Amino acid sequence: MSDRTTHWQNVYATKGETEVSWFQDSPAISFEMIRAASPDRAAAIIDIGGGASRLVDVLLQDGYRDLAVLDLSANALDAAQKRIGAAASTVDWIVADATTWRPTKIWDVWHDRAAFHFLTDPHDRAAYVERLRSAVAPGGQAIIATFAPDGPEKCSGLPVQRHDSASLSAELGPEFELVETRSETHHTPWHSTQAFQFSRFRRRC
Repeated sequence: MSDRTTHWQNVYATKGETEVSWFQDSPAISFEMIRAASPDRAAAIIDIGGGASRLVDVLLQDGYRDLAVLDLSANALDAAQKRIGAAASTVDWIVADATTWRPTKIWDVWHDRAAFHFLTDPHDRAAYVERLRSAVAPGGQAIIATFAPDGPEKCSGLPVQRHDSASLSAELGPEFELVETRSETHHTPWHSTQAFQFSRFRRRC
C-alpha cells in the first residue's frame, strides 16, 4: 500500500463525512459545470478523487446513469455507497491511484475536485495527465478544481500545488482547450474559507 493510500485510508477511517475541510453539502459548481459539459444524461462521467463526495448523489438524482467514482480510499467509497443505498449498485466504484490506474473505458466527462492539487511531484502530474488523455474521448471534457494561487498551501497535513487556469492549461498541453474557469470561496465545516478555482477543458478532436 502506497503512502498516499495509507494516508487517505486513515483519514476516512478516523473522521466522519462532515469532519473534513473539503466537505460540501451541495457541490453546486461541479454540478453546474458537468451539466454544461454534457447535458446528455447518458454521458459517461468519472469523478476522480471523489471519496465520500455528494456529487454522485446529485448526479444520480438528476438522471445521469453512467457514473464512476475513483478514489485511493476504499473507506471513503464505502461511506458513499452506504449513504446512497440501493442506487449505489448502478455506480462503478474504483479503488485506485489516478497516477498509476489503467482506465478500462472512455468517458465523456472527467471531474476532479481537489485530487490534482495533491500532486506536487511533476512526474506524478505527468502520469495523471497520461491517464486523463487515455480516458477522455475526443470532444470530451475535463473539469479540474484545485486550490487557487491564493488558497491554502496545505490540506489534510499534506502540501499542495496551487493552480490557476493558465498553469493547468500548461500541465494538460495543447490537446485540451480551456472552455471556462470559475472561482469559489469554499466554507469549511468550521467556518474558515478556502480559495478554489474550477477550470473546464475540451479535448480537441
